Amino acid sequence: MAVVGLGYVGLPTALALAESGRPVIGFEISEARLADIKAGRADLLPADHERLSRHLGGQLEITSEQSQLAAVASIIVCVPTPVDEHLVPDLSALQGACTMVAETAVQGQTIVLTSTTYVGSTRELLVGALEARELFVGRDVFVAFSPERIDPGDASHTPERTPRVVGGVTEECTRRAVDLLADWTPVVHVVSSPEAAEATKLLENTFRAVNIAFANEFASAVRALNLDPMEVIAAASTKPYGFMPFYPGPGVGGHCIPCDPHYLLWDLRRRRVGSPVIEAAMTSIAHRPLHVVRRAQEVLAEHSTPLVGAKILLVGVTYKPGVADVRESPALEIIAELVRRGADVHYTDPHVDQIHIGERTLTAEAPQGPWDLVIVHTAHPGLDLGWLADEPVVLDTTYRLPLPHRQVL
Repeated sequence: MAVVGLGYVGLPTALALAESGRPVIGFEISEARLADIKAGRADLLPADHERLSRHLGGQLEITSEQSQLAAVASIIVCVPTPVDEHLVPDLSALQGACTMVAETAVQGQTIVLTSTTYVGSTRELLVGALEARELFVGRDVFVAFSPERIDPGDASHTPERTPRVVGGVTEECTRRAVDLLADWTPVVHVVSSPEAAEATKLLENTFRAVNIAFANEFASAVRALNLDPMEVIAAASTKPYGFMPFYPGPGVGGHCIPCDPHYLLWDLRRRRVGSPVIEAAMTSIAHRPLHVVRRAQEVLAEHSTPLVGAKILLVGVTYKPGVADVRESPALEIIAELVRRGADVHYTDPHVDQIHIGERTLTAEAPQGPWDLVIVHTAHPGLDLGWLADEPVVLDTTYRLPLPHRQVL
């Protein structure tokens, strides 16, 4: 079988399949990405690095040769589905992958899309391209949608430990997709159609977005009441039903929450369907990094330090702890806005050597001060933050540091 796309989703998927005993072809158009994988530079969990060293060149072959896709019985498509600067879905990678897979498809193949996208995209982008070649889905080839559920950096949510949802274009498509998934994932939940499966993933991440936006709002509200939001959330979490904890922070990043709900909103707008709760949540999430900047300015003012010329250190710039991923990280917008307002901004992060802010390149530094303000953005596991006890002004956007003098958002 083949996995198309060897990014944060595709490579762990390919490794899980190889571990299950299947020979896997990993297809990737980026030669730079292929070089990183071969050199062991891909950002993976330690267990996946070990799998990569065992399977690469054996159970797992990686290539940029499109023709090899015609030699496999099944294909899983795992390409990125971001949004552009106007929060409009960027379908170029998915459209390109569907066109390529349709061009190389042969009779009998099973093709499963996993990339998060709008409802109806499996039929529009893949089924249409296949039938234009007179390969009829359900008879000649078999197509389903099964949304990815990768949680980067979390070893408890690997592909083979996480249930999958699958919906085929026909009953036979569903049956074949279930057969493909069942021996390397613990539970396969069947839905009635690819559209139901597509909507499932949009619900999952829109649910998270709405609740994170609410957690951020609640945290600011209880700060006004001189309460610790984490204490209140921990107390509410003792209720065994009707409550699920979500936690405040500096914003959201990565490949899911900042992007996926916009696929739903975009599709609903096309259909002239309103969604005020989702719209408000995504607006709140988009404004969160600016809230961090305003709060930083307030904290500095409380210590009689102007923002202009203030020496500020950001601790951690990845979008979540334990990964090297800065895609959509709130830290990038926070740094850009602080710089725009005249601050002297630096950062430290053991996972990220350099970041690009507009035309500027910043390099990670050791955290030696003195600093006018330290903003803790991402607290990586195992990172020694004991030195923060000696920093007079700390803004803790994680709400988790045991520092009596910390400030929060």
